[in-house]
Amino acid sequence: MKALVCRKPGELVFEDRPAPGPPGAGWALVSISHVGICGTDYHIYEGKHPYLVYPRVMGHELSGTVTAVGEGVAIEVGERVVVNPYLVCGKCIACRHGKPNCCVSIEVLGVHRDGGMCEELLVPADNLYPVAGLPLVAAAAVEFLAIGAHAVRRSRLAAGAQTLVIGAGPIGLGTALFARIAGQAVTLMDTSRERLDFAESQLGFPVIDSASGSPVEQVRERTDGDFFDLVFDATGSKVSIQAAFGYVAHGGALVMVSVIKDEITFSDPEFHKREMMLIGSRNALRVDFDHVMAAMRDGAIPAAKLITHDTTLQNSLHDIARWTHQKSGLIKAVIAF
Repeated sequence: MKALVCRKPGELVFEDRPAPGPPGAGWALVSISHVGICGTDYHIYEGKHPYLVYPRVMGHELSGTVTAVGEGVAIEVGERVVVNPYLVCGKCIACRHGKPNCCVSIEVLGVHRDGGMCEELLVPADNLYPVAGLPLVAAAAVEFLAIGAHAVRRSRLAAGAQTLVIGAGPIGLGTALFARIAGQAVTLMDTSRERLDFAESQLGFPVIDSASGSPVEQVRERTDGDFFDLVFDATGSKVSIQAAFGYVAHGGALVMVSVIKDEITFSDPEFHKREMMLIGSRNALRVDFDHVMAAMRDGAIPAAKLITHDTTLQNSLHDIARWTHQKSGLIKAVIAF
């Protein structure tokens, strides 16, 4: 089969690799239909991913069709599916407590082991979720949207909360959309005027341009001095995360959706006087994938607006390299097989 391989930072090549072969017990073979290109993939190409061993077949935002199943698998051949790319042990404390999204020994397809930028992929059958009528191109967007849906569910704040989402990239936009679905009053903040214009004109969110003045003063003015009940940071920026503590209302919460390699610091007196909650959010669960697909079917998630670019497996060799540096107008790109 054909596979797109990142041999080392800055080097993408096509390789002819052996077909995966028949699936073992509990596994299924998936013919890949579409792959969403994630910020992680661009970081792998650039050599900026801290946990990656090259060479690597990238791709973890996947949809496709089941073509073979192993013993004990309930899903049927021909089923159109979205792939949950988080492979877990099922035995550690997180898995035992129903939180496989933060499994102690988690492996992510396309990061810790080869992913879906290839024609076929063996996947544990429990990681395949029927798309039930969704187009496969839209199904390739489910995983990144599930990250935001999970973060909103982790926040536990009720409808009506005044909510700020920092970062208007794909994860931030997904978070904002699901916060709005949860009944929260959502504002988006970013330094990119282009991304803010998209959020405002295409998705209907009020925005704060943090490059146009003091962010904390803009937050104070926007909330009549109350600040935000709930703040999500989806920037991947140490500076942004540390500043976000100052945007939270007394009694509010900060949810860290993005992850960074650095340590972060904050003022303990400011943290305590607000009696604020600090919540980490990692990956997503089956319930989040199902919530995303239901919202897509209901028309609450405009997948067609979010998927701004498309390519083929053949052309992705050049397009990934180009989009790594030329992101004007780019929200989400998808490879179609």
